[in-house]
Amino acid sequence: MRALRFHAAKDLRLDDIAEPKRPGPGQVLVRNRFVGICGTDLHEYSYGPIFIPTEPHPFTGAHGPQVLGHEFGGIVEAVGEGVTSVVPGDRVSIQPLVMPRSGDYFADRGLFHLSPQLALVGLSWDGGGMAEAALVNDYNVQKIPNGMTDEEAALVEPTAVAVYACDRGGVTAGSSVLVTGAGPIGMLTLLAARAAGATQLFVSDPNDARLALAKGVLPDVIPINPQRDNVGDIVRSQTEGQVGCDVAIECVGNQHALKACLDAVRKQGVVVQTGLHPHENPIDWFQVTFRDLEIRGSWAYPTHYWPRVIRLIASGLLPATKIVTKRVTLDTAVREGFDVLLDPAGAHLKILIDLSK
Repeated sequence: MRALRFHAAKDLRLDDIAEPKRPGPGQVLVRNRFVGICGTDLHEYSYGPIFIPTEPHPFTGAHGPQVLGHEFGGIVEAVGEGVTSVVPGDRVSIQPLVMPRSGDYFADRGLFHLSPQLALVGLSWDGGGMAEAALVNDYNVQKIPNGMTDEEAALVEPTAVAVYACDRGGVTAGSSVLVTGAGPIGMLTLLAARAAGATQLFVSDPNDARLALAKGVLPDVIPINPQRDNVGDIVRSQTEGQVGCDVAIECVGNQHALKACLDAVRKQGVVVQTGLHPHENPIDWFQVTFRDLEIRGSWAYPTHYWPRVIRLIASGLLPATKIVTKRVTLDTAVREGFDVLLDPAGAHLKILIDLSK
């Protein structure tokens, strides 16, 4: 079967590899339908290996070359012994986190995403979404309702990141929220904040094309270009009492964006760090203390979020497909997908790979 595999930085190859073996106990074979190109995939392509193991992963044994793709869904083709959650023919979304189900501190408490042995389908697993099929564990598949599209199934994973970020920030009805970064996760975070009841939304990004896309998705969002305007000043000028927003969510992994969040949030506000910073980032801890702020990390998502996020998307309350700006095929994914998304002046948000073509 065809698979897009990472061999080294700037070396993605469309390889012909063996079909997955028949599923064993507790396993599910999925014929993949759509897969999203994630920022993590872009980082691996540009600078990797980062998360892709060069030595066998301590839990899964996986190592490069690696089939990419952890945002995907498809159709169940076969199930192994003991699998009761899905049957052949079911349409599913993939929850890509792989880890011990018991036996470590976090797994025993249901906090699977915090396991020190965590692996991901599409990064540290024998397979991924950028192939015609994938063999996964039964806990990695979640059936989707009939009214949900195959494209939406591939968007559950990044949407779960956004929903968790809003939960970590305590976004609720009437909240004012700043999101830094109008990329796919930033846009989904804005949609998740609106679904949670936020009534005032701000988005900061130096790319005017992406700010325009944000306005197209959420017409009442207040766009801010930090290269022209001071983010904190704009947020304060538009919030009650000119004190700043309730919650600021950093979706870039950029020190200037984080500092803008700290400046824009009100006293006793919450800053959520969702973007991954590539290095240490000094901040003004005096202001954190003096202004009684909270800073919270937001790593991935609890695995039990999948049914909830599926309901949010399927109901229309969180219209995730609004962030999709392009669809490509597997054989054009590098040129028309990865390279396009790496253009700093680019106008695309989420690009999906259609595996049926």
